[in-house]
Amino acid sequence: MYFAEHFAEPGSASIPIHVVAKDMLDSWLEKQPPRIKSWVTMNEFKGKLGQVLKIPAEDGELSSVLFGWGDEKARRRSRFHLAPAAKALPEGVYRFESGLTPTELEESAYAWLVGNYHFDRYVSDERHATAMLAPEGLDAPRLEAIFAGEILTRDLINTPANDMGPDELEAVVCNLANQFDAEVEVTAGDDLLSRNFPMIHAVGRASDKTPRLLDLRWGNEGDPK
Repeated sequence: MYFAEHFAEPGSASIPIHVVAKDMLDSWLEKQPPRIKSWVTMNEFKGKLGQVLKIPAEDGELSSVLFGWGDEKARRRSRFHLAPAAKALPEGVYRFESGLTPTELEESAYAWLVGNYHFDRYVSDERHATAMLAPEGLDAPRLEAIFAGEILTRDLINTPANDMGPDELEAVVCNLANQFDAEVEVTAGDDLLSRNFPMIHAVGRASDKTPRLLDLRWGNEGDPK
């Protein structure tokens, strides 16, 4: 997978991202040098939610990024607003420099990981990845673990049914169990009848792929009654 599944190594050289709401744009610009003010004006950056503006240094290299944060009403309509920026920017490492509350930082950092997701099972093209420095104080391993689960879920959903039948799904579940020392019990074919799962057997018996129940258990709490 080409995309960044983890946050960048701490201390990596990074490009700052300034998240600017519409009503804060003027005050932000007041603190900037004339060159940046002119660039923002020339490119008609208004702070609209999702608007991205790359700000070059005098040598032409990318020096910073402005990301529009819109207003509260616009932000309430959806989540993970920063996700599109992960693919809209050039390859490199970025960091959130200003404009986000601690709660917004956590969601935006996760949104960045999500924004880099790309289903690549059937393609061989190499695509760039944009990594993010985990904001200070953020529980980065927790977000990376959540994202690993999201990657697995998205890959399963995106895989066509002809490539994700009972055999393939069982392999995925067993592999997951091996990673985390979980237990898997597979009830397949006519064993479904003897184990009192007649509906699973009835639905799958017409297929050339044997129906089955996959029972994955991990930990010692929350056992089903």
